[in-house]
Amino acid sequence: CTLDSEVALRVGGDFFFDPQPGDSPVKLVLIAGGVGINPLFSILLHIADLHGHQEGKANGYKMGTVKLYYSAKKTSELLFKKNILGLMNAFPGQIMCRFHITQQSAQISKELQPHVTG
Repeated sequence: CTLDSEVALRVGGDFFFDPQPGDSPVKLVLIAGGVGINPLFSILLHIADLHGHQEGKANGYKMGTVKLYYSAKKTSELLFKKNILGLMNAFPGQIMCRFHITQQSAQISKELQPHVTG
């Protein structure tokens, strides 16, 4: 977002993302903490599927970028971290994630380091 951008924010309630062909592309920001990643990971998988299928389809939904911000006490508590890293590698610049770790004393793995803030 840039200064004066309009954003929509929703907390709680039903979690789904079901764009239809012809809908305008949107940029999503997903924010999760701990096990709250579960419904957002499902949305992330759906988004990856949309990205994978949008090539070559003129009438399908065109997905915008997605940024996931995911917080946990320790990297060992980050559910689906390997899957999320895989999605970022499969869709560079389209699916991005920042892991926020709040109470880790052990060294963070080299694989996660570029994506972690403390």
